[in-house]
Amino acid sequence: MNRIKHIELLAPGGGVDAIKAAILAGANAVYCGLEKFSARDRAANVPVDDMHGVVRLAHEHHVRIYVTLNIIILETEIPSLVRLLNKLMHSRIDGIIVQDIGLVHLLRSCYPHFQIHASTQMTTHNDGQIRLLSALSVRRVNLSRELNINEIRRITETGHAHNIETEVFVHGANCISFSGLCYSSSVKYGNSGNRGRCSQPCREEYYETPQHCRFPLNLKDNSAFLNLRELYDAGVDSLKIEGRIKKSNYVYAVVSAWKKQLERLYRGTSLRRDDLELRQVYNRDFSNAFLTGVLDKQFYIDNPKDNSARFLLRASGAVTDKQIKAANRKINDAKKALIEEVKSKVATLSTDKVPVRIDFYGTSGEPLQMTVTTPDNAFSLCTKSALVEAEDGKEAQLTVKMFQQKFRSVKETAYRIESIENQTLQPNLHIAFDEITALKNQLIYKLTGQERIAPVELPDQSTAPRPNTTPQLSVLIQDMRELPDTADTVGSIYFALPNFLRDRWRQFVFLFETHPTFVPWFPAVLIDEDYAAAVSLLHALKPGRIVTNNLGIAYEAHQMNLSWIAGPGMNLANSYALRCLKEQFGCQGAFISNELSRMQIAKVVAASDLPLHYSIFHPITLMTSRQCLFHQVVGCEKSQMDDQCVPYCSKHATIVDMKDSDSLIEKSPGNYHRIFFDRHFLNTNIAGDLPNVFSSFLIDLRNVQTNTETTLTHTELVDLFIRHIQGDATAGAALHKQVYPTTQNQYAAGV
Repeated sequence: MNRIKHIELLAPGGGVDAIKAAILAGANAVYCGLEKFSARDRAANVPVDDMHGVVRLAHEHHVRIYVTLNIIILETEIPSLVRLLNKLMHSRIDGIIVQDIGLVHLLRSCYPHFQIHASTQMTTHNDGQIRLLSALSVRRVNLSRELNINEIRRITETGHAHNIETEVFVHGANCISFSGLCYSSSVKYGNSGNRGRCSQPCREEYYETPQHCRFPLNLKDNSAFLNLRELYDAGVDSLKIEGRIKKSNYVYAVVSAWKKQLERLYRGTSLRRDDLELRQVYNRDFSNAFLTGVLDKQFYIDNPKDNSARFLLRASGAVTDKQIKAANRKINDAKKALIEEVKSKVATLSTDKVPVRIDFYGTSGEPLQMTVTTPDNAFSLCTKSALVEAEDGKEAQLTVKMFQQKFRSVKETAYRIESIENQTLQPNLHIAFDEITALKNQLIYKLTGQERIAPVELPDQSTAPRPNTTPQLSVLIQDMRELPDTADTVGSIYFALPNFLRDRWRQFVFLFETHPTFVPWFPAVLIDEDYAAAVSLLHALKPGRIVTNNLGIAYEAHQMNLSWIAGPGMNLANSYALRCLKEQFGCQGAFISNELSRMQIAKVVAASDLPLHYSIFHPITLMTSRQCLFHQVVGCEKSQMDDQCVPYCSKHATIVDMKDSDSLIEKSPGNYHRIFFDRHFLNTNIAGDLPNVFSSFLIDLRNVQTNTETTLTHTELVDLFIRHIQGDATAGAALHKQVYPTTQNQYAAGV
């Protein structure tokens, strides 16, 4: 008889009470953040010193704990990050969830005992990304939420073939942008979603659109509750519930409902065909649109607030005022009862560290011995060497204070020393300190089952000075009409490829063969057939150089021994990310993140033989979305997206928030829907601020209509930018005068 495969039910733990609630409700694993480096900065999170007790409690209930360190890491944060990882080394956590490729490299190099999970912030959606992450020893990937069930099945097969598990978000908030590719909060408010500080501009109120919507970017919550069988058949390994800023009663209710549904699946009984249990706690209504691939207007809800009370009121059938009041009273009473029920259950669990009592004893000529007592165990340990008489004033005495000092690292486990006694130890004795250290390590091993691991020390980050060269100017186009007349004066001409390539890749092979100086520029998102088409393009063309914003294409380029540059879409922010891509995958150059400030960029240490690039003029993409962004704005004649929308649709619209700030929605043929900031980014300061750092500056000449205007032709723009980076002070002033309005707020504020 074949054993039924069990899927992990992974719950959010925004704080200790939520973790307890998840354990009580039947979760198989919980993900939680610490006070730093977490993508949910607003969550309660867990103090690092409390993590040992959390892990102890979870493991006692056969629940795994994954710690989220899923933000981009700044260079200056690396030392404190290493100190944090050193503290976690003996915590027995079951995995670390990460976004930053540099952190993946650091964990793999210095902390190989940690299991690495790729966050959904890594935007994993194609086979090449899976292969690259497998080469970096990643053991699980949380897939992009935008994938449909067939895409999930195929990428899961690839994952399993490369020793990678797949994890899918099945319940909770949907992001309107591909996770990891949203810069809206960063640009508009200085709160980067890639740093755990998203201000959720997509949930904001806007002036009423022509479709009479005031919350045109607000998606319903994700729920795959009724699609459990399909996910099981697709081979998915973990079902992830979103909600690290939700309360413990929410976590308990949602996990309980999912647990019951899973148990029905394992028993072979009929699955529930309704989601009433889930609708009784916070939600914005539910949709499984991404999973089914049915992307229509019903995916949106024109209200960002809790929908549970409204749904339950409608379900009650109340009509008269009296009935409505009675129904509301019943709904509120049920919510309060759930809160109290969960509160009382949570109170029965403790994450306190286990108290340890230690008694030292011994006489001269015998080993130093200790008796250790915990609430459920007692044992004795001793040194290898014997105690000796101490020479007065020359050797340290074995005092309680000294033992407390030498055994203080016990607090870095799930245990705490409650008391130390030495009343039965003969006075005036001495033993070598390394013997006491060995005894302490014996104790920790006996308590935890883990050998003591030496803390990691940072390797030398020094590098040779960068060469004193004048940077070149590069341009990015997506249409031959955007090519400046003086193209021969620029260092590189990058030609942007679209997201949709499956039926067009041969046309682009012809384009690049006809224009051999053009360098292919691959987008950040290439899903399924479009990724396969991009790989076919690479093999047919074998270009001398490419720029890629997608790690899957980077992996394929490396396999083909092609020269490749990491594009700005990779959002690289530290030297470990640069080192990883260069040393592991042959990267020949990299764009530094446009989210970073001057000082943050200056701290990045790069190898002298790795050329660095930076985009100094471009339209700012706030969001990239797979679903249609016009249904709630200007409408569409189609009730839902079809296979003609991405390759052929061309449309523009503007939405205005209540602060009178414009966001520009664009759909160009072959590309996904995008939202742009109302002004172009223009940074003329960086050339003078950071000399000898960059080998190339990029200007984006693609025809994206923002409120930035200029009377200059592309040829005139190129001439001014070349003069500027060559040191002509008048050229920079002319650019700001002739190209207006623009912004460089990110360069000033950073993340």
